[in-house]
Amino acid sequence: MNATAAALVCLRSWRRGAAAPDGSRRLIAVAAAAAFVALSAPASATTIERVVSPGGVEAWLVREPAVPLIAVEFAFSGGANQDPVDKPGTANLVAALLNDGVGNLDSETFHKRLERKAVELSFEAGRDTLRGSLRTLSENRDEAFDDLRLCVTAARFDPSDIEINRAQILSTLRRATTNPTEIANLRWWRAAFADHPYGRPVSGTLESVPAITAADVRDYARRVLARGNLKIGVVGDIDPETLKPILDRVFGALPAQPQLTPVANVAPQGRGKRIVIKLDVPQAVVTFGGPGIARKDPDFMAAYVVNHILGGGSFTSRLYQEVREKRGLAYSVYDSLVWLNHTALFLGGTATRADRAGETVDLIEKEIHRLAEDGPSADELAKAKSYLKGSFALELDTSNKIAALLVQLQRDDLGMDYFARRPQMIDAVTLDDAKRVAKRLLDGGLLVTVAGRPKGLASNTAE
Repeated sequence: MNATAAALVCLRSWRRGAAAPDGSRRLIAVAAAAAFVALSAPASATTIERVVSPGGVEAWLVREPAVPLIAVEFAFSGGANQDPVDKPGTANLVAALLNDGVGNLDSETFHKRLERKAVELSFEAGRDTLRGSLRTLSENRDEAFDDLRLCVTAARFDPSDIEINRAQILSTLRRATTNPTEIANLRWWRAAFADHPYGRPVSGTLESVPAITAADVRDYARRVLARGNLKIGVVGDIDPETLKPILDRVFGALPAQPQLTPVANVAPQGRGKRIVIKLDVPQAVVTFGGPGIARKDPDFMAAYVVNHILGGGSFTSRLYQEVREKRGLAYSVYDSLVWLNHTALFLGGTATRADRAGETVDLIEKEIHRLAEDGPSADELAKAKSYLKGSFALELDTSNKIAALLVQLQRDDLGMDYFARRPQMIDAVTLDDAKRVAKRLLDGGLLVTVAGRPKGLASNTAE
């Protein structure tokens, strides 16, 4: 895969890290080699192929026969927004269980089978999706895809596995009750989306998780895991004709259509509010944000450039320069555009000394207001556009990340030619566009949540 593929879409992929078992060392080495080949191949080599199985299952494929590795990413629309109202955390528990006991294999036997062939297989619930990820050496392709088939079509949801995973989730939730970052973030989402599924925590709560039953888990899987809400991306050493029957073998037994509960479109609420959650920790953790701009809105690319100038991840952003470099108030400060199926927002955060929290929040709000009023300079715009066009390849260091981009392209309905159009779309953002969209994006005020004992900062709303 080459640098052109890096311009597929604006997406960062976060994964839960884990120590690799001995059997995975070869796989990790191969993945590193694949990334090197990906970034050094000529631009003309990049081709996305639409593959449709005889049974109608579609995947987007990027072939890379030079490295004996296959990576698959897929997503079922639904995610935590399909949790029962009184049982948030159901999707998260399902995701944890899908690669435990399957078919006629109990959990221990199945995990040993995966480890024997160094097959990496995982699932994760988000607000809008339940995602899966597979990585395997080409020589183990058939067994790896059969493992995936068992997970999505024959998960056992054994009572013992449910209780083990429930206990692990509850342990994580208990730790989160003293984690200021988790507290500030969860409180932000609850305030922004109070009566909406997005306001409920994806992992559930200490009260809801114990109430989730085996019947709840099975019902969720029955309603959400279907071919009609499935997007698939494949990267690696496999051709379309080989992939077609595999798609049917893995996913063909799923129901044709999901049975999803409708979810309303919503805008984040609470602009102008500051909510302080008292917690005895040395730092104050801040989450801030407001309404964003939808992914298919004509102003999205201008908003993406403006967001980069404000705090989108580089050392030259305004927030980084003003908050960290000039005043040393925080080690890091960021914000990003977030687009979901039913809302769009910009969301940021930082952590600072408790005695300087008020100063930090005031400065963030001042810089956001200044950018909204005056817009960026011509120099800022030119540098941001250059950075955004040239930096993507550095973020695509695994085949799975590239496969995830293929999935996101499908979910956002951006087309196979999007990566070719993207540089021109960035170049087309004018200074007038950036100023107009900065005001549209940033002029509505912030919802701010703070966890800690901040000085010079208090809630301005009843809790």
